[in-house]
Amino acid sequence: MQQKLTWGQALRVYLKPRVLAMFFLGFSAGLPLLLVFSTLTAWLRDYGVSRTAIGFFAWVGITFSIKVLWAPVIDYLRLPFVTKWLGKRRSWMLLSQLGISLGLVGMASLNPQLALTQVALLAVWVAFCSASQDVVIDAYRIESVDKELQGAMAANYVFGYRVALLVAGAGALYIAELASWSTSYTTMAILMGVGIITTLLVAEPDHSLIKDRAEPFQHEWVDRMLGSGEHSPLKEWFVRAVACPFIEFFQRNGRFAIVLLLFIGIFRLSDIAMGVMANPFYLDLGFSKTDIAEIGKVFGFFCTIIGSFLGGLLVVRYGIMRPLILGAAMVAATNLLFAHLAQVGPDRFWLAVVISADNISGGISNAVFIAYLSSLTNQAYTATQYALFSSLMTLPGKFISGFSGIVVDAEGYAQFFIYVAILGTPAVALAIFLWWRDSRRAESEPA
Repeated sequence: MQQKLTWGQALRVYLKPRVLAMFFLGFSAGLPLLLVFSTLTAWLRDYGVSRTAIGFFAWVGITFSIKVLWAPVIDYLRLPFVTKWLGKRRSWMLLSQLGISLGLVGMASLNPQLALTQVALLAVWVAFCSASQDVVIDAYRIESVDKELQGAMAANYVFGYRVALLVAGAGALYIAELASWSTSYTTMAILMGVGIITTLLVAEPDHSLIKDRAEPFQHEWVDRMLGSGEHSPLKEWFVRAVACPFIEFFQRNGRFAIVLLLFIGIFRLSDIAMGVMANPFYLDLGFSKTDIAEIGKVFGFFCTIIGSFLGGLLVVRYGIMRPLILGAAMVAATNLLFAHLAQVGPDRFWLAVVISADNISGGISNAVFIAYLSSLTNQAYTATQYALFSSLMTLPGKFISGFSGIVVDAEGYAQFFIYVAILGTPAVALAIFLWWRDSRRAESEPA
């Protein structure tokens, strides 16, 4: 049995250089997200862009949902000169961070009223670079320390990510209110320097252990799919980098893998489908950008941290499955509070109630869901398999959210949030089924 650390020893883990660096890499990963999502929609609405057009901007986020398509390329392709200088992971990190920064500078130079198409194209570019950064940072986190430190790495990453969301949400709105949207996006581009500096300072992980662990399985499937003897380098690369992570997952889970992937795809459907309309909803209801920043972003930030902490405690106390059901139910139900707020109007008290419920439930569900996804991965293929899961968990919601503006224009905000709450019920039902299945399997196993 593994010996438990004292509280002092556990706290000192967070002072290790690579663990500490994950806060700054988490900040770099989280900063671009809102700048192509809810903060962008607030900018567009502030410039008079129609709600229907804003709804279509949700499809920019689909880039994060298909990153698994190029994750194997990031995993295996060496960048000329840069890889030799920085190593396999840090070279891709630096390239993606520079791409994000340049894209944000480009967006800052445009007026959405005059160049909406160019804004959309640059938003897609920023999202592509950001999704690529996510893939490589996940791989770096997994490979750079032993399994015992992965919890601390993930905790620091999430904390940095949440701080970045606060900066790119409330911070960007404050700057836009005091100066301009151009100044706001230029400032965010400069803040990407946090990730760039961290990438240049951290050490490249040792990839030998992961390579040794994966080699026998990969060699077996190269022979099965291509036969023995000489193979085309491209075909062998495809089997090793693309096919093997998926083969391993389906081989381990059998036909039930389809059910697991379906559950991953619908778990956050309700949450993501309403997200693109949140800031336009607050503005149309009559709240100021300062109200949104103070209550929606700053107050919401602390509520999310509380929710994440509660989610972790629930997993420790009750395991993963029962808190997973609770999280799915809470996320769906909180949409009904948004529907109520649409009837109440611009009341700061009710805004605080809705924000606290939404962010606490989101924090609980996200913390539990990350634990669940982590339990599904194989350590030898964590980067590609986790990219598959994280891509799939946002794809259906991003697609459906693209039609959110049409629904709001046709039915109104209150009816829209009721529809979104209904969208969350299949995830609750499937979570109950998975809990029942795991309980039956546990009962059938010999003591």
